[in-house]
Formats: sequence, C-alpha cells, structure tokens
Amino acid sequence: MKLLFLVTMLTISMQIVTAQQPSPKFRINALAGYVFDDSFDSYYDANSYYDGTLNGGFQWGVGLEYLLREQYGLEVLYLRQDTKAPVTYFQNGVKNTDFDVAVNYILAAGNRYFRLSSPVVVPFGGIMLGAAIFDIKNPDNGRNSNATKFAWGVRGGTNINVSPRFAFKLQAQLLSAVQGAGGGLYFGTGGVSTGLTTYSSILQFGFNGGIAVSF
Repeated sequence: MKLLFLVTMLTISMQIVTAQQPSPKFRINALAGYVFDDSFDSYYDANSYYDGTLNGGFQWGVGLEYLLREQYGLEVLYLRQDTKAPVTYFQNGVKNTDFDVAVNYILAAGNRYFRLSSPVVVPFGGIMLGAAIFDIKNPDNGRNSNATKFAWGVRGGTNINVSPRFAFKLQAQLLSAVQGAGGGLYFGTGGVSTGLTTYSSILQFGFNGGIAVSF
C-alpha cells in the first residue's frame, strides 16, 4: 500500500509540474552496462584460417538527444568497450594470441517513445546506424592497427522519470559491426596489420542502465 501511495503521489506531482513547465528540447543520456561474448572466424583452407572470440565485458557511453516531439527523438551517441580477443590462427603453424581490443561505436539513433497514462514510466525503442572503430594491439610484438566498419543496432527499454527533467534509463540493445564493409579485422604474428581477413559480422548483445537529464 505504501509503494502504491508513493507511485500515485509521484505521478500526480509530475503531472502538475509538467503542466507548469515548457517541454525540454535536449537530453543528455549517460549509460553503463555489460555486453556478451561473440565469436568470429575466417577459413580459406587448412593453411589459411583463424577463429576467435570478442570477449564480453563492461561498456559505457554518452549521448546527446534532440527531442522532436514528445514521441520522437534524434540522438548522437558514443559507446566504448575495452576487452580481449583470444584468437587461434595458422601462420607457420597453429598459434594462439590474446589481442587487446578497444571497440568504439559512433552512432546516430532514432528513438520512439510510447506515452502511457502515467508519465513516470515511458517505454521506448530505437534504431541506430553509424560506425564501429576497432583499435587492436598484438601483445606478442606490441604492434597496433585499427579498422572502421559500418555498424547498426536496435534497442528497447524504458525511462523512469523522477522529475520532468531527470530520469533513470534501463535498456537492452543489439549492436553489429559488419565485417564485409571495407575489409576485415587483421590478426597475425606479423602484427595486427598483416594476416587473414574475417568477414563474419560481429554481434554484441547487452544490457545497460544510466541517467537521462533533459534541458
């Protein structure tokens, strides 16, 4: 009963305050969460192949969103994950290396909000398009390389409004870096800039949460 009373009072308070204030036009979203493992591979023949895993781990990000109307928003966001990629490959014999990988997503997103009778809980869904930038280091020789891929994503979740200008955000998302676009990632003992090319797209599913501040 106490919880129901608090939710009811919060809903009434938000309706009163919202009616007294102009609608905000911008929102800053700050996120942190976890993305899961995904495997990748490339096979040409018995002497030319590799397969590996992009390990899951902590991911953080920030976005700036322009609110077109109450139901729609356009957002530019940046997401980053620092992780490992254990890879088995053939280069003068079978070899194994744990590469250091930084995954940077730069994305434009379209968001659709679904207004309920209560202004406290606002579900949303969105589509993201942009680029995934991979910075790769071979710890065996210290060499570095990078690759930029076309990226897309989808997400869904909810904003939990504490006030008209502050909310907690919970969401699930799926991100993909399309390997066939612009070549592949490179792994090998000659450095990450030499070796084999993979064309299996990387899919990263994850959950994250954060805050949203409107102004």
